[in-house]
Amino acid sequence: MKVSVIMPVYNAEKTVLQALDSLRSQTVVQSMEIVGINDGSTDGTLEILRKQPDIKLLDHSHRGIVPTLNDGLAAANGEYIARMDADDLCHPERIQQQAMYLDTHPDIGIVSCKVAYGGDRDKQAGYATYVDWINSLIEQGDIALNRFVESPFAHPSVMFRRDLFENYGGYRDGPFPEDYELWLRWMENGVRCGKVDQELITWNDPTTRLSRTDKRYSIDAFYEMKAEYLSAWLKKNNPHYPDIIIWGAGRVTRKRAEILTRHGSRITHYIDLKPRTLNCGTPVIHHNDIPEPGNCFILPMIGNRGIREKIRAFLRERGFTEGKNCLFAA
Repeated sequence: MKVSVIMPVYNAEKTVLQALDSLRSQTVVQSMEIVGINDGSTDGTLEILRKQPDIKLLDHSHRGIVPTLNDGLAAANGEYIARMDADDLCHPERIQQQAMYLDTHPDIGIVSCKVAYGGDRDKQAGYATYVDWINSLIEQGDIALNRFVESPFAHPSVMFRRDLFENYGGYRDGPFPEDYELWLRWMENGVRCGKVDQELITWNDPTTRLSRTDKRYSIDAFYEMKAEYLSAWLKKNNPHYPDIIIWGAGRVTRKRAEILTRHGSRITHYIDLKPRTLNCGTPVIHHNDIPEPGNCFILPMIGNRGIREKIRAFLRERGFTEGKNCLFAA
């Protein structure tokens, strides 16, 4: 078996058949298995799944997304594992294109793809903008350097080598988004990531999406988890470790930056439009007064994407190189 598609299903009676039909329409169905895991659905989902003779069906009581995903991984036989959700749609060549990518790039462990946004861009502008951002990250280097801004992948768009799960563990349950933690953990272990430069899945955006309703997906939970992996990266790659300069001196930015200090970093300065000294004694400098690239490491932590790009252009003009003497986070 070449590819196993792991699809957790919970109360998806209205969408699961369309999702399955999109998998059945793949150009490589002969070398693909579908593992559907019913997570204790209370609607008609289980009855629908039982009528599908071409899927490997697992059924258990409602336990949540992490044990459901890990059950699917344990039951999969494929060399490659593809993720899929029961309310999304695969384009016909998705599995073939991603499997070919892994076949021809033996150094890559995870491959994603561009995604078509399946929501209302006016009413759900934040998610739509996020889709545009992840679709802009194609090259391996761009994915790696931007992983501490936000998750660089739509979860149901990924395919990865089975041995990653076996070597570095599967999904972890905790107060954080399970997919983002998995990518950061695997990348921390040296796993390289790529992306097919084609839209191969429609990522629908229902109001019931877990990232909208589950407290694990709050901004604070996001950053608590992310800070651990960002701190590990800084310890390995910041030539001036533990010293860092944080670009952004607002209350929220300072709160998140302080988490890094608990992991060993030392904030020598903040950068803001208004130079001053904070109550904690840390000076705030204007961006025109930042040290030369060889004398510091700058960590911009600005969430606004438009401002982030202006900062990126400014740092490049001043001679800074991402991954060498600066890195973007949020």
